[in-house]
Amino acid sequence: MFKRNFKSDIESEIFHAISNCCNETKIECYAIGGFVRDLIIGKNLAKDIDILVVGSGIEIAKLTAKRLKIGSKITVFKNFGTAMFKYNGYDVEFVGTRKESYNKSSRNPIVKPGTLDDDLNRRDFTINTLGISLNKNSWGDLLDKFNGITDLENKIIKTPLEPRQTFSDDPLRMLRAARFSSQLNFKIDINSFNGLISEKERIKIISPERISEEINKIIMTSKPSVGFKILESTGLLKIIIPELTDLKGIEEIEGQKHKDNFYHTLEVLDNICLETENLWLRWAALLHDIGKAPTKQFVKKIGWTFHGHELKGSKMVYKLFKRLNLPLNNKLKYVQKIIYLSSRPIVLSNNNITDSAVRRLIYDCNEDIDDLLTLCEADITTKNPLRFKKYLNNFKLVRDKIKIVEERDSIRNFQPPVSGEEIMNYFKIKPSKEIGIIKEYIKNSILDGKIQNNKESAKLLMIKKGESLGLKNNAIE
Repeated sequence: MFKRNFKSDIESEIFHAISNCCNETKIECYAIGGFVRDLIIGKNLAKDIDILVVGSGIEIAKLTAKRLKIGSKITVFKNFGTAMFKYNGYDVEFVGTRKESYNKSSRNPIVKPGTLDDDLNRRDFTINTLGISLNKNSWGDLLDKFNGITDLENKIIKTPLEPRQTFSDDPLRMLRAARFSSQLNFKIDINSFNGLISEKERIKIISPERISEEINKIIMTSKPSVGFKILESTGLLKIIIPELTDLKGIEEIEGQKHKDNFYHTLEVLDNICLETENLWLRWAALLHDIGKAPTKQFVKKIGWTFHGHELKGSKMVYKLFKRLNLPLNNKLKYVQKIIYLSSRPIVLSNNNITDSAVRRLIYDCNEDIDDLLTLCEADITTKNPLRFKKYLNNFKLVRDKIKIVEERDSIRNFQPPVSGEEIMNYFKIKPSKEIGIIKEYIKNSILDGKIQNNKESAKLLMIKKGESLGLKNNAIE
């Protein structure tokens, strides 16, 4: 007999309330799925709890909500036979046991009431079929039809039924397999892995939103390369993000090779995950080299080149985001900017750093300069410890120089010291191209260090440039 104590007083309160409702109605209930899995392996638990009810999930949800005195704060989905409520930071969802049948052209199942066995059969992996009894006569007993506890101990991802059936019924499970492998550091068993390969084309019926949701979850794991290697080796990644698989492979001409940019990319992604929880910076790391496949060339006496891959890659991001239904707003622009500028600090780190070059980098990157440098540091994947130390020290010099220049010249979040309105008022002119010319001239003069970033210096330059354009001061002082 397996007994398990729940982790917190709130959890205990929720589960005892459910148990009392089960006892009153003579209906069986189990905590099931991810919550139970994580409880057993001792992970930090998510705040969502799934309750499997051998009967009406809606009825038990309402009774439990009443017992917990949360009144009508319950959401009911009659079509799915489910209900949920929030309680002290926890999302608790109740679902009645059911069985499902699928149409080949859709991942939306035909759902009917079913037995406990029917419900366990329809679940994705054995480690997610585990349940803990909330019934009075078997409180805390483990429900384990598919020997999921052994798979947990052996760190194995395995489907409860024949893998091809499980993945064909709901192809999103293929991405979930890669995600759980990445999150939990578990291996996918060989039969389930082969099922991923054989059913990979079925992923095409899944909506872009559901796909990107799983990809985001893989990216947010501590070592996402695990999940992406699974997606690549099964053929799923080529269907979902071919821009990445196009980077795979090493070519050799006249004895000269280039590195495998796919595996390099995964190294960079893993590296940056040690430094940031920013999903979109992690996306930038994942996509920072996608422009290398279409720009790759072999030049005699030089070797392999990828000229302009940053610009090409930044432009490719739009179609990729649109295809996956990722946000086409400031998140997209942020990823594009980081990719486009990704080589600038590298160039600075390899040369004597001029103040002008640093000012322009700060101006172009603005508030994202620290994120850009974090990517550049993650991009150091050399296995030579001396080179690694050298490159890292070079970026430290860049960071130090940025700090000095920024404190002195206030370039970050740069605003022109002289506005367009002030130029019009001084020269008594209407909006015209001359205003833009003057503003651009002042900006470049500041960035190049020809004048200081203050109003007095900028106004003197405004007058000089305006006069060179034939403008005169007709303002009444």
